[in-house]
Amino acid sequence: MSQTSFDIQQAAVIGAGTMGRGIVMCLANAGITVQWVDNNPQMLEQALGTVADTYAHNVRQGRIDQGEADARIARISAAADYPAIRNVDLVIEAVYENLELKQKIFRELDGLLKPEALLASNTSALDIDAIAAATRRPSQVLGLHFFSPAHIMKLLEIVRGAQTSPAVLEAALTLGKRIGKVSVVSGNCHGFIGNRMLHPYVLEARKMLLEGAYPQQVDAALQGFGFAMGPFRMYDVVGIDLEWRARELAGKGQDAPEVQVDNRLCEMGRFGQKSGNGYYHYEPGSRQAEHDPEVDTLVLRVSEELGFQRREIGPEEILERCLLALVNEGAKILQEGIAGSAHDIDLVYLNGYGFPADKGGPMAWADQQGLADIHQRLLALQTRQGDQWQPARLVGELAAQGKRFAER
Repeated sequence: MSQTSFDIQQAAVIGAGTMGRGIVMCLANAGITVQWVDNNPQMLEQALGTVADTYAHNVRQGRIDQGEADARIARISAAADYPAIRNVDLVIEAVYENLELKQKIFRELDGLLKPEALLASNTSALDIDAIAAATRRPSQVLGLHFFSPAHIMKLLEIVRGAQTSPAVLEAALTLGKRIGKVSVVSGNCHGFIGNRMLHPYVLEARKMLLEGAYPQQVDAALQGFGFAMGPFRMYDVVGIDLEWRARELAGKGQDAPEVQVDNRLCEMGRFGQKSGNGYYHYEPGSRQAEHDPEVDTLVLRVSEELGFQRREIGPEEILERCLLALVNEGAKILQEGIAGSAHDIDLVYLNGYGFPADKGGPMAWADQQGLADIHQRLLALQTRQGDQWQPARLVGELAAQGKRFAER
């Protein structure tokens, strides 16, 4: 199929939740007509209202004029069902993270859409190949992982499946540019680039709560380094209950020691900013995270119940463990070919995760330290903390050659 056949002028979005709304605005803002489908008509109606309100707000702020707002709204229409969208060039599915549901949607769409249409999932972690396998066009299936809120966040992770064709990736990169995103191509693995690296980073933060630190201390150290927000403030913004509910649904992971503080907060109805309390307290209508001594008491109680001997943990240790967890996982991603370059990993962290811009990203930061130094520090952590700190093979190889990640 020739490359020109992937010219994306008309798109459809499935799902009228938060992500769906942001993605619809991204497309409409860039001049692409969007048909919007949700199996709940009330929810779709409400979402259309929210989008109109957002544009009205932008007009009041002087960001766009009324004519532009009207033009954007005119590009968005509600579609009754899948047959109504059969002529679009691209469908982006943005329903909740459930593999069977996504496969069912892709199977139905595959039978209806024109042969050259592209099918994309906005999943943040699920297997793109397993989703593509539900269709007869796996070369035209990919991940388009937008970050929330999608119409504001700059990052777009474009996930290539095993069979995604180069022309389809090219079309996705062109679309990314058109909608004003910083696009990074990622291979298919659990969590892709950003969330895969986030996992060991937050794991260290949570372990340190049990070993002797408090949420505010961990966040203060990382914000002092230059992060937009520390991990616990981040969880309050995203909603602590998302992972808690996911663990419940999966029926696993709920017993791990490091999630016990989260579990207790959720059982108390402390879901984060949206409920007024999470790791921090929020006054009504305020997004200002305020220290809550009740949370410190909870952290202390949970760690003691689990049999931890608490000790002083200083900002140096917090930074060392959180940053090196990011770097070591980044090195594994690079060595597996999930990311094309260290620079791509840095782009993900600068544009999607609030890594300090002046440090250039986690891999650039590691290069500045020198990889021989990073290698020694990982070995020291391995001795103290166990084999999860074993340095990625690539770190040792580059250190021995006196090279940097940037030269990989």
